[in-house]
Amino acid sequence: MIQTNYNPDVLSCLANLSNDEVFTPPNLVNNILDLLPAELWRNPNAKFLDPVSKSGVFLREMAKRLMMGLEPQIPDRQKRINHIFKNQLYGIAITELTSLLSRRSVYCSKTANGKYSICETFDNEQGNIRYERMQHAWQNGKCTFCGASQEVYDRDDALETYAYNFIHTDNPEKIFNMKFDVIVGNPPYQLSDGGFGKSAAPLYHKFVLQATKLNPKYLTMIIPSRWFAGGKGLDDFRKEMLNDSRIKKIVDFENAGDCFPGVDIAGGICYFLWEKDYKGDCNVVNVVNGKETHSIRALNEFSTFIRNSEAVPIIRKVLAHNEAKMSTMVSSRKPFGIPTNGRPQKSGDIILRWQNGEGPYKRNDVTIGTEIIDKWKVITSYVGFDHAGNPGKDGKRKVFSKIDILPPGTICTETYLVVGAFKTEKEANNLRNYMKTRFFRFLVSQFMYSHHITKDSYQFVPIQNFNEECPENKLYEKYGLTSDEIGTIENTIRSINN
Repeated sequence: MIQTNYNPDVLSCLANLSNDEVFTPPNLVNNILDLLPAELWRNPNAKFLDPVSKSGVFLREMAKRLMMGLEPQIPDRQKRINHIFKNQLYGIAITELTSLLSRRSVYCSKTANGKYSICETFDNEQGNIRYERMQHAWQNGKCTFCGASQEVYDRDDALETYAYNFIHTDNPEKIFNMKFDVIVGNPPYQLSDGGFGKSAAPLYHKFVLQATKLNPKYLTMIIPSRWFAGGKGLDDFRKEMLNDSRIKKIVDFENAGDCFPGVDIAGGICYFLWEKDYKGDCNVVNVVNGKETHSIRALNEFSTFIRNSEAVPIIRKVLAHNEAKMSTMVSSRKPFGIPTNGRPQKSGDIILRWQNGEGPYKRNDVTIGTEIIDKWKVITSYVGFDHAGNPGKDGKRKVFSKIDILPPGTICTETYLVVGAFKTEKEANNLRNYMKTRFFRFLVSQFMYSHHITKDSYQFVPIQNFNEECPENKLYEKYGLTSDEIGTIENTIRSINN
């Protein structure tokens, strides 16, 4: 019997732990580092910073590359180790625990100057992997640096504050008092904002913006893809990123599990290369179930970032018709002012549709949307069918979880959006059938980065003449779609047969 000993990389094991502070698998780290020019690993003067070190995996993998690249210039192994760790690699840990873990994986010792440290030149325990306990700067219940909730994070000294060093300073250069050639990392993604339930505010964009202030030659980070569509705290960041011609490459995974095994991140995940001296179009790589699509294009061509390169020519053809868009028809949240937890009343002269059925409601209690109460209304659920906006295992989306028609005298709660309201049942039926086409749902799906489908998600969908039917084949013909473009739609969106 032949026995095989398997010694897994402990950092690969840590990467499988799901958390808002996601640990990065070593293989993914190397894919990210591959974006950087190869000559960096042969430059003994290049300086590298991981401002959000959790496991030390970025620093460790960069050390491996520098050890190989600098061997011709510094052939003595120990001298090479001492030079790399003392003069080239720097990290800022996000917690005290991760500082110990990072030093252990980089220096082979939790103290940089310890007995077992592979670097002989440090005279202090932290070495070049720093951690300093910081405090939030509270103002009106929020931290002025990161927006954390004082109610949640104003903690006892024995507890972790999550006041991350890198973003809780006006001048991050003071931490090491030097300029960096390369900044890489995987920042924390969000913090509780003290809202209802598990409400959380995005945080990762603050690390990206702080890193650009340091003006390195190269910046690469792996972050959630939800910034593509903006939204909660991300609208300004999206605008800045989409208009930054220094972003040379983006690699986007629609399903976060494709790069972080076992981790579910709504809207997927991406990593990018920002290069200070580059100015031009971006190399966009979109990955779905292992299939890659590539394009070279300006990130700001559309109001949102189109992640699927094969969708770009389709959207261009649709927008070229300059037709009014469905986003001008669709209601905002709470089309009748009734929240999701609203329920039918004991009696009433109209009907309320809620998540689990229908019941009576008083017309006089409705103060919003009164002008469409007596119309035929097409509704759809505010929450999409596809989990976290991600495609299924077959790479396809259904998009809508429900499409229905409310007759005159029927209203609905916030669970639904009113997509259109008409005088006749015929018009409502034609809109419902239009929504069931893969063409319609494909255009809406370009905005799916979360569980929700909002009014803005319809801004690529052209309004049709709803006195007439809108069959799929006529739509393909009207917008001049090629067989390959039709194939892109039908390979992305599931058919609805009823």
